[in-house]
Amino acid sequence: MTPPVPLSDLAPTGKLRIGIMYTNPILVSGSPGNLRGIVVDLAQELARRTGIPLEIVPYETSAARWHGLQSGDWDVTFSACDVKRDGVVFTAPYLESEGTYLVPPASSIRNMEDVDHEGIRIAVSAHSSLDMHLSDSLKHARLERIPGAPAAAELLIAGKADALAGLRQQLMRVQLRLPGSTILDGRFMAIQQALAIPAGRKAGAQYLRDFVEDIKKSGLAAQTIESNGIRGVAVPP
Repeated sequence: MTPPVPLSDLAPTGKLRIGIMYTNPILVSGSPGNLRGIVVDLAQELARRTGIPLEIVPYETSAARWHGLQSGDWDVTFSACDVKRDGVVFTAPYLESEGTYLVPPASSIRNMEDVDHEGIRIAVSAHSSLDMHLSDSLKHARLERIPGAPAAAELLIAGKADALAGLRQQLMRVQLRLPGSTILDGRFMAIQQALAIPAGRKAGAQYLRDFVEDIKKSGLAAQTIESNGIRGVAVPP
C-alpha cells in the first residue's frame, strides 16, 4: 500500500480534483456528470486510498486540460506521458497503446513510410502527445492542428487532411464513419498513459508514483482494463 501523504500537497483545496479528458474512448466513456471507464475507476481507487473527497474535472480537449493546469483547476490528471511538458511531473505509465494513422478511401498512402512527404496534410488534436511527438519527428508532411480528436477526425472526413493521427482504438470509431478508409499497420509511437501532478509537489508526486507501481504489481491496473472491456492495450513493465 502507498504511504500517507499530506493533504495540502496532494489536494490543497481539500478535494482530490482530478482532470480527465473524456473524449479518449480507451480511457473514458459517457459524458460529463456521468463518466465511467478505466481512469474513472482508478480515480475512485485513488480517492478511496487517500480518504480525500473526489472531484472529477472534465475536459473535452488536451488543450483545455493543459490550460486548466495553468489556472489551477486540477491537482492530478490522467494523461499521456510526455516528459517534455513543462509544469508537471509524471509517474511511470500504467497503460500503453498505439498511435497510428487513418487514411481515406483510395489514398495513395499505403504504409508508414508513405506519410512523411511534401504535400501530405495530417490532422491531429492540438497540444496532444500525438501532436508533440509528430512535431519533433516529421520532416516533410504538414500538421493540421485543431483542438480535440473529434475535430481532427472531421478534417479528414471533410477532405481537408490526407491522414488522421490518433490512437488505434479512436481511429476504429472514425473508420466506421468513412467507408473504405484504412488504418495503417504499425505505429509511429507508443502512447503511455500515466498520472501527472503540478511540479513542485514532491510528496504528492511520490505518492502517485507509489500508487501506480502498486496497481501494476497487484494486478489492479490489468483487472481494470479487463473489466472495462478494452482491447489492444497493455500494462507496461
